[in-house]
Amino acid sequence: MTTKIGSTVLGYPRIGPNRELKRALESYWASRSSAEDLREVARQLRVDTWRTLQDAGLDSVPGNTFSYYDQVLDTAVTFGAVPPRYTELGLNPLDTYFAMARGVDSTPPLEMTKWFDTNYHYLVPEIGPDTRFSLTDRTPVRQFQEAADLGVTTRPVLVGPLTFLLLSKAAEGAPESFRPLDKLDELLTAYAELLGELKRAGAEWVQLDEPAFAADRSQAELDALRAAYRKLGELTDRPNLLVAGYFGDLGDALDVLASAPVEALGVDLVAGSSTVDKLSTLSGLRDKTLVAGLVDGRNIWRTDLDKALTTGATLLGLAGEVAVGTSCSLLHVPYDVEAEEQIDPQVKSWLAFAVQKVREVVVLGRALREGRDAVADELAAAAAAVADRAKADRVRNNRVQARLQSLRPEHSRRNDYALRQEAQEKSLRLPPLPTTTIGSFPQTTDVRKARAELRKGTIDEAAYNQRMRDEIQRVIKLQEDLGLDVLVHGEPERNDMVQYFSEHMEGFVSTHKGWVQSYGSRCVRPPILFGDVSRPNPMTVDWATYAQKQTEKPVKGMLTGPVTILAWSFVRDDQPLADTAKQVALAIRDEVHDLESAGIRMVQVDEPALRELLPLRSVQHKEYLDWAVESFRLATSGVADSTQIHTHLCYSEFGDVINAIVALEADVTSIEAARSRMEVLADLNAVGFAKGVGPGVYDIHSPRVPETEEVTDLLRAALEAVPAQRLWVNPDCGLKTRGYTEVEAALKNMISATAAVRPTLR
Repeated sequence: MTTKIGSTVLGYPRIGPNRELKRALESYWASRSSAEDLREVARQLRVDTWRTLQDAGLDSVPGNTFSYYDQVLDTAVTFGAVPPRYTELGLNPLDTYFAMARGVDSTPPLEMTKWFDTNYHYLVPEIGPDTRFSLTDRTPVRQFQEAADLGVTTRPVLVGPLTFLLLSKAAEGAPESFRPLDKLDELLTAYAELLGELKRAGAEWVQLDEPAFAADRSQAELDALRAAYRKLGELTDRPNLLVAGYFGDLGDALDVLASAPVEALGVDLVAGSSTVDKLSTLSGLRDKTLVAGLVDGRNIWRTDLDKALTTGATLLGLAGEVAVGTSCSLLHVPYDVEAEEQIDPQVKSWLAFAVQKVREVVVLGRALREGRDAVADELAAAAAAVADRAKADRVRNNRVQARLQSLRPEHSRRNDYALRQEAQEKSLRLPPLPTTTIGSFPQTTDVRKARAELRKGTIDEAAYNQRMRDEIQRVIKLQEDLGLDVLVHGEPERNDMVQYFSEHMEGFVSTHKGWVQSYGSRCVRPPILFGDVSRPNPMTVDWATYAQKQTEKPVKGMLTGPVTILAWSFVRDDQPLADTAKQVALAIRDEVHDLESAGIRMVQVDEPALRELLPLRSVQHKEYLDWAVESFRLATSGVADSTQIHTHLCYSEFGDVINAIVALEADVTSIEAARSRMEVLADLNAVGFAKGVGPGVYDIHSPRVPETEEVTDLLRAALEAVPAQRLWVNPDCGLKTRGYTEVEAALKNMISATAAVRPTLR
């Protein structure tokens, strides 16, 4: 080893502390600013990040962690994996990149799905036998040189070649036997060229991320990992290599990487705590740096520095160097807890965002090198915060605990679907192929302005509520004019489908600037679930009943399910997740019953994150799915047969949880299907799914408006898999992030397509 890594982080947020990149992207997409304007915002964000990390005292600063949209998409562009349909558009490189991410005109975007078990989304590369990998974009080199010119020597971070191929899909038309991994040797040649250029530019280290091996992998995939890092490791013209695995225990891949001819190995000792015992058995670490991921990169609780330091101390002597790092990139947490001026001071003292986590890494690194006395004050402050949280009265609610103890199996059961279906058909009298939307409608400038004015105190709650009612009335009329069969109130009062509910339940606090990137310019502010959860008062009943009074058509009550509330929050880590899920489920159950009592005949409980929380190792799947399904059924049971329960799932690999989707026992399941062109229906049929299903026919994550013929084709494809009496017609997801011009045009086409298909039904 020519240099040491020392204290480091595996990555850092990139959207900007005040969402500067989001605003710059959306301005560029709307043609309100130039490409140069966008590039300047991006450059300044990179500069600020490098200087922040260097000034914080990190020994090694990660680079190439910036992205205009997604790091997997960046990797595809870097190595020339751009499908011909995008190159044939004749656009400049930046707009070609955005066409892959968002689609353009008649060209749809790449498929999008979740990044392992996080709420981050990545674009799925399409790899075929004709894909020709080569180093076609040198952004990693340019950004290294850009940092060097500022006096910062960065460690470029790349998606590892195995993870890139394992997350890719076979291009349409590829032979059935083809797998993207078949192209590994060609891809490695391109990686070797990039490593050589980075070495010549002055890079001392390069980080290659291989989180795919925290999941189950075949022997062939492990053999490919071994061969790949033997080939890369034996290169003579390259920087030192840090291979980072995270999001869990690397399993058999740990031994493969420990014995590979690379200089450093990064391991997640938070999600993969069992790794600690395995490390002592690996002789291959003796001449390597071990980057111990002791600080949680995914949750926001302050690190128990004493506990982490004890773990770190047990690793000394197992490797040539033990360095301290984060468990994964800090992309998944907000920037700075000190920006939160409205969080209760006691809860705030328990938290650490990206800025604070960097400091924790630095403190732990010093403690390992210099001893505890060198950072005694920092260790004492952390210990006091951890102890305060453990004994805080506000964390426990005896009434909630007693209610959990009283639960019985019958609380999670409904009558057979056949009985429910008959009662619902009599009550609702819907046409064949009923049309609806998923829930939210575009949030207009006026809606956001009203919310901001309420927050600032320039309008009172009565004035705010009236504006929301006016918006609901407008949205109901729009849906009736369009001809939708089942309506929604549009959710204008909701800032976010999870945050809204967290603000109306006990046990949560919300942030003001705690933004986290979900994909592209899409950011969320995950609430913080710190204590026992309960619902003091109804949360949605007034809005739903007001909407229902505006129309004779049924209006769905719209709720977020317990699993999704957990997945899209920062959740307490001091009790089993299953217990927390049941607490949230009971709160949602109370809301379902109140909606039913108020005359709402359909209630949709969304669970788009059902797949997201699925553990990466199959041995843990059953335990998770059992409590996840149980929590949904607990939330939605106890209503009359005539009350129709809907759920919604989107942007996941549904095949992995297909049996759980069946077990949810929802009367109607709407599901993302437009980008994958109805692939999910085959999975549903394979497990005998026989309830209502609404496969999405309109991809709302792209600004393009699907033509009527395109939607018609999707409907006909769906009808080949699902009988008409069970098929619903809807978009892939909620419409909040889109504009009314495109939404109205797309919904008109969706309804026209439905009208064209209905006469053909038998």
